[in-house]
Amino acid sequence: MVSLLHAYPGSPYVFGLVGDDHDLDFPDPMPVVGISRSAKGYCMVSVLETMKTYSAVDGLTEEALVTKLRTCRCHHLFLHTSLRHNSSGTCRWGEFGEGGLLWGECSARQFDWFEGNTLNELLFKVKELYGLEDDITFRNVTVASDNRPCPLQLGTATQIGALPTEGIPCLLKVLLPSNCTGLPAMYIRDLLLNPPAYDIASTIQEACKLMSNITCSIPEFTCIPSAKLVKLLELRETNHIEFCKIKSVLDDILLLYTNSELREILKLLMDPAWVATGLKIELETLVNECKSISCRIGEVIFLDGEHDQKMSSYTTVPNEFFEDMELSWKGRVKRIHLEEEYAEVDEAAKALSVTIEEDFVPIISRIRATTAPLGGPKGEILYSREHEAVWFKGKRFVPSVWAGTPGEEQIKQLRPALDSKGKRVGEEWFTSKKVEDALARYHEAGNKAKAKVLELLRGLSAELQIKTNILVFASMLLVIGKALFSHVSEGRRRKWIFPTLTQCHRPKDAEILHGADGMKITGLWPYWFDAAQGGAVRNTVNMRSLFLLTGPNGGGKSSLLRSICAAALLGICGFMVPAESAIIPHFDSIMLHMKSYDSPADGKSSFQIEMSEIRSIIAGATSNSLVLIDEICRGTETAKGSCIAGSVIETLDAIGCLGIVSTHLHGIFDLPLRMKNAVFKAMGTECIDNQTMPTWRLIDGICKESLAFETAQREGVPEALIQRAEELYLSVYSKDTTKIQSKLKQYALPDIHEFNGVADRPSRLKKELSPVNQSLKSLDILCKEVENAVVGICGKSVNDVNVKKDISEPRAMRCVLIGAREQPPPSTIGASSVYIMLRPDRKIYVGETDDLEGRVRAHRLKEGMQNASFLYFLVPGKSMACQLETLLINQLSAQGFHLTNMADGKHRNFGTSELLEKEMMTR
Repeated sequence: MVSLLHAYPGSPYVFGLVGDDHDLDFPDPMPVVGISRSAKGYCMVSVLETMKTYSAVDGLTEEALVTKLRTCRCHHLFLHTSLRHNSSGTCRWGEFGEGGLLWGECSARQFDWFEGNTLNELLFKVKELYGLEDDITFRNVTVASDNRPCPLQLGTATQIGALPTEGIPCLLKVLLPSNCTGLPAMYIRDLLLNPPAYDIASTIQEACKLMSNITCSIPEFTCIPSAKLVKLLELRETNHIEFCKIKSVLDDILLLYTNSELREILKLLMDPAWVATGLKIELETLVNECKSISCRIGEVIFLDGEHDQKMSSYTTVPNEFFEDMELSWKGRVKRIHLEEEYAEVDEAAKALSVTIEEDFVPIISRIRATTAPLGGPKGEILYSREHEAVWFKGKRFVPSVWAGTPGEEQIKQLRPALDSKGKRVGEEWFTSKKVEDALARYHEAGNKAKAKVLELLRGLSAELQIKTNILVFASMLLVIGKALFSHVSEGRRRKWIFPTLTQCHRPKDAEILHGADGMKITGLWPYWFDAAQGGAVRNTVNMRSLFLLTGPNGGGKSSLLRSICAAALLGICGFMVPAESAIIPHFDSIMLHMKSYDSPADGKSSFQIEMSEIRSIIAGATSNSLVLIDEICRGTETAKGSCIAGSVIETLDAIGCLGIVSTHLHGIFDLPLRMKNAVFKAMGTECIDNQTMPTWRLIDGICKESLAFETAQREGVPEALIQRAEELYLSVYSKDTTKIQSKLKQYALPDIHEFNGVADRPSRLKKELSPVNQSLKSLDILCKEVENAVVGICGKSVNDVNVKKDISEPRAMRCVLIGAREQPPPSTIGASSVYIMLRPDRKIYVGETDDLEGRVRAHRLKEGMQNASFLYFLVPGKSMACQLETLLINQLSAQGFHLTNMADGKHRNFGTSELLEKEMMTR
């Protein structure tokens, strides 16, 4: 049966997948979106027909709403008539009429107007759009949270690469390994765009900390799109491959629960999964249901590792025929459910073989016995895949004189082979009535078996349909688990740390700021740098009020603002940050404004765009917000721009938010600003060979050095032009030199924190999905034998080295097993280890590495090694690992184990310690 993909836009329908023997890419579901306005702001309602769910978010700003629309491919967009009544006083819709962000975003899409109750009317239109019955219900998956931070605004999301933007370092790319894509990456992106409440962020961070320190192997975290799972079960089109994947999801949950180290992580993932799905499920209920459903699938579905469903095989019939005919139903459900059908197929296959032997084989024997020159009679028994038949193919095999020799009777019984329409198939294809009858009997038995298989699969889909909520929750939990484990692995590679996350409770008019209310990040470096490569200057940011930041061109102001914004956002999401230590408040909003560009389509200059964004920032900022504005008012003339900038600074200072306003408008310092808490900060410079150079370090004070001439010179501006510019500058501004130097002395209080360092380059690991495979008992025995031997050989040596190195409380040596569908924990990253690969053929391979995860993946990419298991133990240093590798190769071989890399045991170029030398001598 051929699978077809039928779909409304955004609502895929798959027919025939239940009979397929392969997976099918499933398009992401597209919601129907409705937008309205209320007293709180904008409201966005998303309805997913596939999932029969809806969510509603109210109180959105125009920018936040546009951000959501840009990350959402909607099937249909509906705009409520409340948008037509706006504060601009025009008849155009949108907060500020025609030309606003929302106007531009929606004008580029097709949309319809609607009125009445937003939710009820939108659900009615969805049912009308998809042809659903009126009694179909939709589940509300909105998780209300009063203390959840505001969604990221569009400018903030693009300027730190939470939404990939050309020319901006992409934050998403450094949070996860390059091989982690799809659903986990989407979860991380959505969490950045919609930061969680404090309780959820704290839970995520706690889970990540546990993930960072576990020593046991972890599951591969099977990820299935919830929409695909729901739709296939609803339509009863789930095939055996999808059932195996569902069982893998359930088994991964059970593995997390049964392991004492992983169980605590599972408990912590329950609440983030609740927020992501809108489903509140207790842990015990989840575990019991996973056991029950996994067991039920195992009772029906044929699983990898079972060997009781071999294809029929007879010497007289081409093997390809039986493989093609029986592959469409064998290996899908357990044989116990098909014993009668199996018996009929086996009997029909045997009868077909006997008939072919009686009707075709004598002819072949006669042709072979006939001595003839080239061009003589030819004949063979062949499988015609197009016609699903086994026929005789030959030419010149009919004798010119019938002599009554063996085979002639069979030749007389042959007749031309016909296709399904009764037309002859070529001039050389022949069959017999008995063969055709036997073929028909075999096909009939096969079709009956296939029909029974499809019936069982569809029945199982119907049976599990009432368990949809459990399956959706379990699937989402694994997506979150994989996303967080991947983030922790990448964070450890990049030498990031977990910040201390504090709750914001700052009074609006507070004059005295307490340390717990501020943000302190020590050793912060830009998120797009790697900590181990060197070259990145680290800064310490101790922020307890608003900073007014000055500095030269190329001095690092923009990079500092991006770095602080990214670190704060990562912190309030529960993630690791690129710093040495950090205390980050759980801000109610994080807003970053960088350089603005004009919008000719909307008829707006860059300054107009900037003022629109500043308005949104001022309107949304509270005493618990983080506000970062880069080069404020750069798009207008200096005098009035300085005054607007000064007024903005006063307003933000009065609000009491944390943040930075950077500027080149030095006239601000001559204004009579009313500021309670704002402080002056600068990006430092130093004089090298009579040239002023930026240090990229944050210091106290004011910097009025722009380095504009030096920057122009570095970019290739002609020397004559720069010299003339210097003459013009001195002719006008030289009288202010004394005043400028006086100001600089007043504020120049250096507080320099210089660090060097860059982060590890992320490993480019190939993506691999190992199939589910049951562990054979013999391999379990081999694993135990190898583990005992390894501990016996290396245990004393490892302990002696630990004692010699004065390691406090040395632990007994422990081997960790990595099963066929498991991977090493993040704690192995950067640590030296010795590992033993247990191959499916019972041979073993001994190796050492500082990148166990990468080595395991590399081994499993080799043919036949997808299901290999591993034992490993950590050792203090690569030299020790090399020595133990050599020792194990020699000693395991001497104990009778079959090694594939015996030659490596002769390599003594690593050297051996005194302890190991004695160990080898005594053995």
